[in-house]
Order: sequence, then structure tokens, then C-alpha cells
Amino acid sequence: MGDDRSPDVDDPPRASTLDVPEAVHYDEEERPARELAGWVGTFVAVVAFGVALLVLWQVFRPLAQGSQYYLIIFLAGTLPLCFLAYKSGFGKGREAPGVTDWILAGVALLVCLYPVNPFAGGYNAFLDRQGLLEPVDVVFGAVLLVLVIEACRRTTGWALPVVCLLFLGYGYYGGLLPQHWPVAHSGLDFAQIVDALYNSGSGFYGTPLDVAATYIVLFTIYGAVLDLSGASRFFVDLSVAAFRRSRSAAGRTAVAAGFLLGTVSGSGTATAVSVGAVTWPMLKKAGYPREQAGGMLAAAGVGAILSPPTLGAAAFIVAEYLNVSYLTVLGWAMIPTVLYYLGILLAVEIDVRRFGVRAIEAPATSAWRLLGRFGYHFSSLVVIVVLLALGESATRSVVYATILAGALSFLDRRSWLTPPRIFAALSAGVRGVLPVVAVCTAAGIITATTTKTGLGAQLASLLVSGAQAITDNPQAVLALTVVLAAFALALLGLAVPVTASFIIGWVIIGPALLTLGVPAPAAAMFVFYYSVLSEVTPPTALAAVGASAITGGRAIATMWQALKYALPAFLAPIAFVLTSNGEYLLARGPFLDVVWTTAVAALAVLGLAVATGAWFPGVGPAGVPSRVLAGLAGLLLLYLELPAVIAGVIALVVAAVLARVQPNRPRARSRFRSRFRSREEA
Repeated sequence: MGDDRSPDVDDPPRASTLDVPEAVHYDEEERPARELAGWVGTFVAVVAFGVALLVLWQVFRPLAQGSQYYLIIFLAGTLPLCFLAYKSGFGKGREAPGVTDWILAGVALLVCLYPVNPFAGGYNAFLDRQGLLEPVDVVFGAVLLVLVIEACRRTTGWALPVVCLLFLGYGYYGGLLPQHWPVAHSGLDFAQIVDALYNSGSGFYGTPLDVAATYIVLFTIYGAVLDLSGASRFFVDLSVAAFRRSRSAAGRTAVAAGFLLGTVSGSGTATAVSVGAVTWPMLKKAGYPREQAGGMLAAAGVGAILSPPTLGAAAFIVAEYLNVSYLTVLGWAMIPTVLYYLGILLAVEIDVRRFGVRAIEAPATSAWRLLGRFGYHFSSLVVIVVLLALGESATRSVVYATILAGALSFLDRRSWLTPPRIFAALSAGVRGVLPVVAVCTAAGIITATTTKTGLGAQLASLLVSGAQAITDNPQAVLALTVVLAAFALALLGLAVPVTASFIIGWVIIGPALLTLGVPAPAAAMFVFYYSVLSEVTPPTALAAVGASAITGGRAIATMWQALKYALPAFLAPIAFVLTSNGEYLLARGPFLDVVWTTAVAALAVLGLAVATGAWFPGVGPAGVPSRVLAGLAGLLLLYLELPAVIAGVIALVVAAVLARVQPNRPRARSRFRSRFRSREEA
């Protein structure tokens, strides 16, 4: 099929084509799933397809019983699949589900549907028992609690389940703590805990699961359809063609492909792996060491969680928690996304000049010809934004965009979305959301515990009190609180996935920032960005691990390289909360104010890139004094107040002058390149 078309446009060169399995989508929280085949694979696919139809039905014909009723049905369709699609991790780890897996899936279905069981009085009678659960209700709720924790363990590992158990322990035993302790509470018995989880709007069926079942699953379905329509292949081909004449073409291609593919997947690890599968041969040929290339791929991949219009799962929770539209959150994310990729591109350009990366021969395919032939793949992305701007709901917007992407697939005979492929796309979309469902349901344990015990406000008070114990200056207290919050979020991200990290961070750190007068949008986006940072933070940087598997580099060394690429831009969110001008970086304020703060933040990213890269673009190698001054300039510029901005600009200029007059600059360049080549040969 398609042999009658012009090979230079309709069939882009094989070297630049994305070679990944069809309809494979991973969330950043996901562990490798089973490769199901035969009747078991068909059964799981059919159930997932049925869930997808339910989700689409809910968009246009919501169930009359309300959103919690829908969440009960949705969880009953997805939680059992977690036990069939993911291994237990014990024993030999057989590929096909065993007897235990089938039993767990059956029990999960039973306990999920119990609240709507007509033999127990039905859904309304179950709600009427809120706060007065019968013993059988408590038993079913307790079983569901165990199954949710087990599903979370299978899909994400041990860290989040352990955190959930700690919160449960605090809820049950917190009443035994000395009552003069700030974190002490009156205590909850087991029935109260189960009631809060099983029969309230803040437990299993709270905002996190609502977001997963309402928004995230639709975007994963959209991503699967867009992938099968040939968009992923086109995005990588376009990135290769756009930079084919540049000496830094290989690095730019990896970054651009990461951004474009990120609009499809919203997953850092999946994007890093997908881009790496295509661009690693180019990077290797250009002379990049394995760890350097892996770090670049990981940093570019993590941008998928930050790139509109399909931000990571936590962005939807931001919209729900703040009661704003998803389009509003997209607007807040635009400038930080630009700053993030600016930081990576600066790092790429610095490495090219610092290490003398070679130019490579790229296919002669024209980017303009590719755009003319396959540019329609951008249409559905544009439609999402346009419909949101016109006031359409996020759910309907993404459904309409999915339909458009499917219809446009018929413009390329290789990618026709025939009925079997539509079935595969819808099934893959639901399977891709299973880890998110497990995480969001488990996150209900954390939110319910903090709500019932008041833990969030207590920890927020402790955080602020700790800063006030050091200084009584209001601005210094805010700065110290921000630093402590950033450090806490980074540590939290080492243990739990991004979505859970944001939820925990928001209920604990969010109130502390709000108490100090930080506007809610700035506080929420600060917590969001530092939750994402865990994807490139050693020793558990999943995106870097995935990239190192592609390049064959050392995992820990790759993580440090990824952090080097991402760190300048990840320091920028501090500006959101330090001063009132920081909100301008979220495009909230007068146009001219947004412009000047963006320009200053871009200079800050430049300074931080020089500090981490040891090279001043347009000048040359930067010695220690120049790097220290550039780093100081970056931090001063992020304060976004006139005196600090003036001092930061002066420091950056002096850093450039020092780099220009640095003695033995040719020798320094030669030493850098020699070190680079020796690592490459090793």
C-alpha cells in the first residue's frame, strides 16, 4: 500500500521514521505491563474497549445517578484489568495471568460494584449509610482498600503503597500521639477510615480518580488514535528535516521531536524512549557520548509532561483543585514550557561548541514538503485549543479532536483507521490509563486522611514556623519556605509518581504557600513543576533510566546529565512564588509586564545554562569565575524585582567579559574536546 506515491515526500526516509509498536502508550508512572496474547489478550482488549465506550458515552450522555456512580462503574471496569495486565512481581513472573490474578480481578469487580448492588439496597441506600456503615459495608470497603494498594504496587512499585500505609497508620494511631504535638488528632477507628474512603467524595471516588476517569483517559485515547494515524512518525521526520543543515542538527532534532511527541503522549519516559529509538543513531554519529545523549533525551522527554495541549495528568488535577478551565492551565503553562525548552536548547548549543560535535549527513527531505503533505496532523491539536477557547468543555474538545484525527488518517494509506485499528486504539488508550487509575485511586487514601485529620494544615503550619524560627522578615520567610518546599517536593518525587507527588505536595505544601500570600495559581504551578522534576532527579529518574536503556549508557551518569540539561529551566518556577511579578510568567497580568518578565527569565535561564555548561554562547569557554557569576546572575534575575534584575544583568555581562578575556581559550577548548573524545572512545 502506498507504493504509487512519491518516495521523497509520501514515504520519508527510513532512518528518520519512528519505529515503535503501534498504539503503545506509557504513562510516566507505569511499570512494564504483560504482553497478553491469545484469548486473554482479546478478553482484556474487549473489556478495555467497553470501558472506552462508557467514557465516551459519559461525555455526551452522563449517567443520571451522578458522577460518583459513574466513577464506581469506571473503577469496576479498570481495577480488575490491573491484575490481569500487570505482573505481581513474585515468583517467575509468568506472562499470562495466573489463578491468583483472576481471583483478584473477580474480587475487585465484586467489591467495586457492591455500592450499586440492588440486593443490598442499591446505590441510594448505600449513600444513606454514609457515616453509619454496616459491618458488611466495612468488610467490602476494607477488601477494596487492600486491592487498590496491591494494584498500585503492581503498576508503580512499592513506594506509593508504603506512603499510603503510613497515612493509614497515622489516621488510625494519630490519636495516641501526645495531644500537645501539632500533628496529633483525636483518632479515627477503622470503620471511620473505611467510610471516608469508600462512601465519601474525598476517598477512592475523589477528585484524582474523577480527573483520571473524565479527562486523562480521553487524552490517552486521543494519543493512541493520533499515534496510529501516523502523527508520531511525521513529528520525528519533521524534526529531522527541519535541522538537517545545522552542526547541532542531531541535538536539536532530539529536543524538537521530544516536544512534538510530547503533545501526543504526555508521558516523559515514553517520549524519551520513543525519541531515543530514532535519534540515538544520529546522536552517536555526531559524537555524543552515551550518557550525554541519554541525558538530553530524558530532559527532552520530560518536556512532554509540560507541553500543551496534552500536559501530564497532574495538570488536570490542577484545573479541578482550583476550579478553573483546562484552557486556563494551558495558558499558565505556555511561558514556563518555552523557558524549559530554551534551557535545553541552550545546553545543546553549548555542548556542540564546547565539545566540537560533528555535523552529520541527513536525508534530503524538505521540511516544507513534509509539512505540505502531512501537516494536517497538527489540525487536531489546534482544534483542541480552538474549541477550548470557544467555551467547549475539555472532554468534548478532545473527543472532537480524536474524531478529526481518525478522519484525517485516511489521507495516508499506511495509516487508515479501519475498524480493527479503531478497536486497538480505544483499547490501548484505556490500558494506558490503568497505572494512572491505580495511582489516583490510591491518592484518595492520602487526601481522605489529610481531610479527616487536618494533617495538611498542621504540616503547612510547621513548614512556615520552621522558616519563621530562622528569620522574622516576611520576604525571607517566604524565600526559605519556597526553598524548603522545593527540596521537600524533590525528595517526595523520588518515592512516588508525578501525579501522586503533586497531590501530596498540594495538600501539604500548597496551604503553606497560600498562608504566606502566594496566589493559588502560582502555588499550584510551583508544586506541579517541582513534582515533575523527579523524572530527571537521581536516583529514581525514570525518564533517564529509559533513555539509558536505549543508548547503553550508565543509568546514574545519565541521570546527572539529564539534571544538567533540565535544571536551569526547573529553577525558573521559583520565580512564580517569590514576588508578585512572578505571576506574569504564568501570563497573568498586563501584556507588557508579561513580556519583560519573560525576557528577564530567559536571561536567567541563559545564566544558569552557562553555570552548568561551562560555556558562554557566542563567547567561548567559561572559567570558574565566569560560571559563578553567571549562576549568581541567573538567581538574581529570577527574583524579578528591578534592583535584582539590574544586578543580575550586570553580573551576566561581567561573566561574558571574563569568558572573553579568559587566557588560553583555544587550549581550554582543546582540553574539553579531548576529554569528550576520550569518553566517547571509552
